[in-house]
Amino acid sequence: MKFDVLTLFPEMFEPIKQSIIGKAEEKKLIEINLINIRDFSKDKHKKVDDTPYGGGAGMLMKPDVVWDAWNSVKTNKSKTIYMSPKGKTLTQKKVESLAKEEHLIILCGHYEGIDQRVIDKIVDEEISIGDYVLTGGELPAMVLIDSVSRYVNGVLKQGSTFEESFSNDLLEYPQYTRPEEFLGEKVPEVLISGNHQNIDRWRRNKSLEETFKKRPELLEKANLTEEDKKFLRDL
Repeated sequence: MKFDVLTLFPEMFEPIKQSIIGKAEEKKLIEINLINIRDFSKDKHKKVDDTPYGGGAGMLMKPDVVWDAWNSVKTNKSKTIYMSPKGKTLTQKKVESLAKEEHLIILCGHYEGIDQRVIDKIVDEEISIGDYVLTGGELPAMVLIDSVSRYVNGVLKQGSTFEESFSNDLLEYPQYTRPEEFLGEKVPEVLISGNHQNIDRWRRNKSLEETFKKRPELLEKANLTEEDKKFLRDL
């Protein structure tokens, strides 16, 4: 998986190249390239923005600079994502879908945004990470890279993503590790019983319970068995 990030602030991406994502890049499972949009400005002061036609607050990124930056990396296998609060909200299903792509170009806006003409020409999809506004698209781009990279073969141990929150439209069950007792609280007995059938049922029920308490709207989409439905009725 190759990520080409079009940004005015490539230095912001240093933190993402740590831990699991950094190791994945070292193993060449993913590739993250940072393209500084400012490098494509023809202005002697490297100006990349200008005032909006019709007036209004703030500045807009110029279309020609963004176009040239995009053209420097696009191929016939590229999918271009614009990180925008106007886009569809990122979901686990969308993450899994994007992980099947070979090449993602991620466009990060700044200031008041980007001239609409270049968005219309180059962007395949606009994606938001929530109903709020940030100063730029860099943080959302890092969220996208991290979430998508986890689904690239070899980045995580096999099976690590199977029972995560949202993978089956349910939240993940609670998890515990050593010590067996902490501040007077013990690990649930079933988890140390060795009975894997009971452990699986406990985890399923806890997943249902967590979803019911915290994100009940997800249950409308979840694939529930009759046993699941009975458990929920009894809560």
